Amino acid sequence: MNTTATASEIRPFTVQVPQADLDDLRHRLERTRFAPAAPGDSWDYGTPQSYLREMVTRWKDTFDWRAEETQINAFPGFLTEIDGQTVHFLHVRSAVPGARALVLTHTYPGSFLDFLDVIGPLTDPEAHGGRAEDAFHVVVPSIPGFGFSTPMADGGWTLARVARTWDTLMRRLGYDSYGAHGSDAGAIVSRELAVLDPEGFLGAHVLQLFSFPSGAPGEMDGFGEKEYAALAHLQWFQSVGGYNAMNGTRPQTVAAGLSDSPVGQLAYSELFENFGNGTSLVDRDQVLAQVSLYWLTNTAATTVRYHYEDQRAAAEPVVSQGRTGVAVFADDFQTIRAFAERDNANLAHWSEFPRGGHFAAMEVPDDVVADLRVFFSGV
Repeated sequence: MNTTATASEIRPFTVQVPQADLDDLRHRLERTRFAPAAPGDSWDYGTPQSYLREMVTRWKDTFDWRAEETQINAFPGFLTEIDGQTVHFLHVRSAVPGARALVLTHTYPGSFLDFLDVIGPLTDPEAHGGRAEDAFHVVVPSIPGFGFSTPMADGGWTLARVARTWDTLMRRLGYDSYGAHGSDAGAIVSRELAVLDPEGFLGAHVLQLFSFPSGAPGEMDGFGEKEYAALAHLQWFQSVGGYNAMNGTRPQTVAAGLSDSPVGQLAYSELFENFGNGTSLVDRDQVLAQVSLYWLTNTAATTVRYHYEDQRAAAEPVVSQGRTGVAVFADDFQTIRAFAERDNANLAHWSEFPRGGHFAAMEVPDDVVADLRVFFSGV
């Protein structure tokens, strides 16, 4: 047997969840036992009972997973094996000669579903208000342990390891030159690709550069209202980001509950609603599609491990030399430019948008597409 050929095989993949799994989900939703509401039933204590009751009704009575499958399967899907791990990805080639290749990496608690609304404009720009020279071949992988990039073959999966896997994937698909984009976990993976800066790399376009104060004397000299507002937003997020501590210390403990309760998974995915302190533009069916994917693939346990693995990787901070661009959205984490420039030596692009947040590819996809076109123009 030619094991090398087998290892690099690319297999078509269609999403088709067994009906029994959908029936089981519905039955569980019908038997939901809601936690008693906290005082005021607001987001102050976490996901409110009233929100969950509304969403559970929508989930079991009106949300249509089969329609979601149809939307997913409109794009070519594939599986391949890299570093011992099954990797799922969408791969949509543009019909435009000379299109550049672009790998899009998703968020947590998101998935490859983050990007369904940008694939068409990126691959066929002339049909979406762009120019032929704006065209991209688009690859949308699922981070190992997410979605259909399962089961996890081993431990030790950090986001830096994912970046190396993406480089292998892009080369396997025949691209000797490509760019990267992402938000949240996807922003970290994309920056790790910029750190690697492999031959032919066109740059990393991200929605966040997670550069923080180091405590160095004078590093905040010259800061004004904008920078201090960004620090205040970070402090707010730390005050509500308990999932970071739980995922980073006891991932298997929390996963036991998430894997047995679809409403627990829904509640734990509160970032879709609450990251921008009530400003999110992600719609309810987008949230339910993401949570359904986690539930139907039973990936709660493997998605939460990245916080644990990355916190224990003991990786030394590295100044990235790769070409990097940032798009800062109004209701997202606010990258502080002075810190970003400290940690990224080739910060070639900076843009700011008055609307949109952490999940901008779902919230304001046209703005994300427009900024990608600007960043990658001429490269």
